[in-house]
Amino acid sequence: MKRFLLTLVTLALIAGASIYGGQTMAEGTKQTQTIIRAGEQPFIKGLGEFFTGNVTLQRLFDPKHPDAPFGAARVTFEPGARTFWHVHPAGQHLIVTDGVGRTGTAGGKVEEFRAGDVLWCPAGIKHWHGASPGMPMTHIALTGTLPDGKNVEWMEEVTDQQYNGGK
Repeated sequence: MKRFLLTLVTLALIAGASIYGGQTMAEGTKQTQTIIRAGEQPFIKGLGEFFTGNVTLQRLFDPKHPDAPFGAARVTFEPGARTFWHVHPAGQHLIVTDGVGRTGTAGGKVEEFRAGDVLWCPAGIKHWHGASPGMPMTHIALTGTLPDGKNVEWMEEVTDQQYNGGK
């Protein structure tokens, strides 16, 4: 039985290698891995036309290939800081790495999230997100990008009443 399984695995590897002419996908397309070293990407202050309060952004990478149409950024919100209302035409994942945050949708629902939580915002959902009133929050945003390069549509400022769960 052991010899039979070993033979099957060997045949599968040979068949796989023949599909790519004995090369890996990366070799066949002359691509290589890229490492962006810590500290190579600058931090920038969030603009007042998109954020309320103190926000720092660090773009980690932009979309590089049609098969992986998303970019990523590390975003830190000081207590009470938040985005304006916005929509992502291709959706967005937020991976919370530190602190406590809040997010709200156009229906008026405000939810809290913490380090270790992952948020998914589907395409076309009007929302906002930021830190809680008493704690900062940092997340990694993985944002889908359309073929035309569009990944967000910014809207109006989130009021204090909306941030605190009122309409």
